[in-house]
Amino acid sequence: MNGAGAMPTPALRAVIFDIGRVLVRVDVSAALAGLAERTRLTPQEVWAAIERHPRWRDWQEGRLAPPEWHRQLAQRLGTDLGFEQFCEVWNRALAPEPLVPEETLAQLARRFRLAVLSNTDPLHVAHLEAHFPLLRHFPRRIYSCGVGVCKPDPRIYEEALRACGVRAEEALYIDDIAEYVQAAQRLGMSGVVFESSAQLGQELAARGLLTPGA
Repeated sequence: MNGAGAMPTPALRAVIFDIGRVLVRVDVSAALAGLAERTRLTPQEVWAAIERHPRWRDWQEGRLAPPEWHRQLAQRLGTDLGFEQFCEVWNRALAPEPLVPEETLAQLARRFRLAVLSNTDPLHVAHLEAHFPLLRHFPRRIYSCGVGVCKPDPRIYEEALRACGVRAEEALYIDDIAEYVQAAQRLGMSGVVFESSAQLGQELAARGLLTPGA
């Protein structure tokens, strides 16, 4: 019960999900092994070279086209992988088995505006859109490479709120990275740190957003 003069808590209208390690399994080692095959580097060294690449942020925020990213990374790694083969290897990081049951997403979609909000690159976006049917539950899709900014910058969360047409207080954000959930909470959104499908189902049911067992 609200105290005298207290404002009522706004009703939840939108649920916003991260993608990697929340909706979709991520197996970075599969991509790294493929990239390392035709180099003198170990998969760990390949990852270090990618993560420390001076244009990595530009790649994630859409300021670098896929052919140019391939050219620069191939040069950095010392690999002769062609562009098409590079794309196939790069997308091995996205495993096809979903983490959250489709029944859960369908039930949420009947009651709330659903969106995905992800730090990701153009190659992964194209692969997700083409091969992951679960995205049909998410008519609103905010990708860092599409809006030019990455989490935890508040601007990307504001893009998601605008896409959903809701205020921060009317949205719940779900991510496996606590820092990114905290960034959403600082804007006034509710937040859940994803640990497993079972944990998420219990959390959503406890909030009255999901029928237990869904």
